[in-house]
Amino acid sequence: MEVKDIEKLITDAVELDEIHVAFDGSQCKVIAVADFLGALSRVKKQQTIYAPLAQVINEGVIHAVSIKTFTTADWQREKMFNLPL
Repeated sequence: MEVKDIEKLITDAVELDEIHVAFDGSQCKVIAVADFLGALSRVKKQQTIYAPLAQVINEGVIHAVSIKTFTTADWQREKMFNLPL
């Protein structure tokens, strides 16, 4: 599975302003940016981004997922500390 495939799985299910994915063959790191995420609880944010990946995780294609979520304003302030993945 390629980074673009993971990005597509997520963006087909969730409308995001920005997405950044790193994948080393088993571990996946995702940064998702969208203003609607600010209204969700920490758990709900994780579930929203994790859900589109559930099938490939269950199939063993991805073994571990790290998810960070930001609103657009938060991302402008935090991106220098979170990129590159």
